[in-house]
Amino acid sequence: MPGTPFRDARGHYPERMTNSMHGRRVLITGATGGIGLITARDLVTRGAHVTIVGRNPDKTAKVAREIGAQATLLADLSELAQVQRAAQEFTARGEGLDVLINNAGAFFTTRQETREGTEQTWALNHLSPFLLTRELLPLLRAGHAPRVVTVASAAHAMGRIRLDDPEFRRGYGGWAAYAQSKLANILFARELARRESSIQSNSLHPGMVATGFAHNNGGWVSRAYQLVDRFAITPEQGAQTTLHLAADPVSVSGRYFSNSRETTPAPQAQDDGTAYRLWTLSEAAVNAHLS
Repeated sequence: MPGTPFRDARGHYPERMTNSMHGRRVLITGATGGIGLITARDLVTRGAHVTIVGRNPDKTAKVAREIGAQATLLADLSELAQVQRAAQEFTARGEGLDVLINNAGAFFTTRQETREGTEQTWALNHLSPFLLTRELLPLLRAGHAPRVVTVASAAHAMGRIRLDDPEFRRGYGGWAAYAQSKLANILFARELARRESSIQSNSLHPGMVATGFAHNNGGWVSRAYQLVDRFAITPEQGAQTTLHLAADPVSVSGRYFSNSRETTPAPQAQDDGTAYRLWTLSEAAVNAHLS
């Protein structure tokens, strides 16, 4: 159960891993910039076989060459059909998977919909990692000491799951939608740990990182975050908790981390009933789009 010491599929506590990731197979989203790029680069230097997921073919190929990533996947992760296709393509390669890092995400000040008709924040920040993880579960179950690491945010404390209107068809607010999606990340990681006892699943807050976050919105929001970036931590610092959960000895599952330490999230992020209902809602949403 979430919050209890983690044991593998054989009921054993995990072996004490070193910082070496030699031979471990890693898939990471949002790895063409920011903390995702730093995370991918670091894992490559530790000997991992890293596949990065990006949207722009040229940029993704360029980053892969620069950091030494062994493979790439191309997908617009805000579109569920592309998420499913990417998972199928990765599975067909027959390379296996030990660590999945759900890192991609964004903030949108105004309500936008994807080409599939889903609100952009909900699609990219929550439904995408939910679907990608679900599609890759067979590989993860067969992996060695498998882990799923989901990048959330301290912003979750301001969120609540609108089970009756998760796409904010009524009363959209950029921060409210973002906070909900980050709360969903933590609840997803918690419920995954409950459902998949052989897979270690944890979530994290990377810190306020100078990565160009929210600059995609332009205008005053972009200018405000340019100012915030002056006081933010570096991407190298922001990647440390992700790296800790991906590579270091961690003996719990279903927990939330900050500054590479287990941290207690907001009360609504500990609600197992909501976590269960969110999973059911998410399953229905992705199935409806992909049917």
